[in-house]
Amino acid sequence: MTETQLRPAPREVRSPEAPAAVLSTVVKRFRNAKGEEFTAVDGLDLRIRRGEVVAFLGPNGAGKTTTIDMLLGLTRADSGHVELFGQAPQQAVRAGRVAAVLQSGGLLPDLTVEATVRMLGSLHPGADIEHVMARAGITPLRHRRVAECSGGEQQRLRFAVALLSDPDFLVLDEPTAGMDVVARREFWATVREDAERGMTVMFATHYMEEADQFADRVVMIDRGRVVADGSASSIRAAMTGRTVSALISPRDAQAVAASAAVRSCVVRGERHYFDSTDSDALLRVLVTQTSATEIEVAPRSLEEAFMAITHQGRDPQEASR
Repeated sequence: MTETQLRPAPREVRSPEAPAAVLSTVVKRFRNAKGEEFTAVDGLDLRIRRGEVVAFLGPNGAGKTTTIDMLLGLTRADSGHVELFGQAPQQAVRAGRVAAVLQSGGLLPDLTVEATVRMLGSLHPGADIEHVMARAGITPLRHRRVAECSGGEQQRLRFAVALLSDPDFLVLDEPTAGMDVVARREFWATVREDAERGMTVMFATHYMEEADQFADRVVMIDRGRVVADGSASSIRAAMTGRTVSALISPRDAQAVAASAAVRSCVVRGERHYFDSTDSDALLRVLVTQTSATEIEVAPRSLEEAFMAITHQGRDPQEASR
C-alpha cells in the first residue's frame, strides 16, 4: 500500500521550510476551585521545525499539559496564536495530520488488541492495520484482551492507533510509561525512523535519559514560559562545573571537600562525588595530594540541568511542591 493510499485525504503541499508548529505569545488562564484565576501558560513562544524530535520538559504545573492540549485543539488560548502546518489545530487534527499517544485512557478493556485497531482504523479509510500493528510491535498480542495487556503493552497499542492516520505531527505524553528497557528502545527506534521520513515528534517525559538520548532538541518550560531551548548537550554545557568522583579515604575526602573548587560532596556506596566548579584544579589535588583511585570526571547530566534551571528563583517551599 502506498503512502498516498494511507492518507485519509489529499493534503495541502507546503514548503518544507515552513514550521510544523507555531505558538506565539500564547496565554491560557484557568480558575481554581475557589474561583481564583491563575495563569497556566504565560506568553509562551515556540516554533517546531518539520522532522524534529522535540523533548518538552517541565516540572509539575509548568504548563506542559495545557500547551499540549492547545496543540491538539482540545482547548483554546485566551490570547496569542497557535497553528499547525499553517492551520488552526482543530483543522489539522480533523485532516488527520496530528495524532497523540496519551498516558492513559482511550481503550476499551473487553476488546482484543486487533479489534481495537480495526475499529479505530475504520475511521481512517485506507489505513494499513497490519502495518501499524507491526510498527508498534503488537502483532503477537493481536488476540489478547486490552484488560490483559500490561501498561507498556497498552502504550504500544495507543501508539499503533496514533499511526492509523499516518500523521505528520505526533504528540507523545509519557509514551514509554510501563515499558521495559527492550520495548522502550524498540519504541524509540520506530519513532526515529518515522522522524527520518519527515514526521515531527513532540514528547513529554519524566525520563531524562530519553530526552538526552533521543531528542534532537530539548525545550524546558517553567511557570508557563520557555526557560531553556537547545540540544541536550548545549543545555548541559550551559551549566557550569562538572562532577568528579573517586575512591578515596574519608579523611582525604573531607580535606578535598573543603577546597574552593568543590561546592558539595556526597557518598554513594564506596565512591565520593564532588560537585566541582573547577574540575582541572580538583583533579590536580586528587592526583598529587591524596591516594584517590578510579577517578572519573563527568559533565552535568540533563537531569541536573533541569533541576537547576526550573528551580531558579523559587523559594524552598515552592520548589518542593
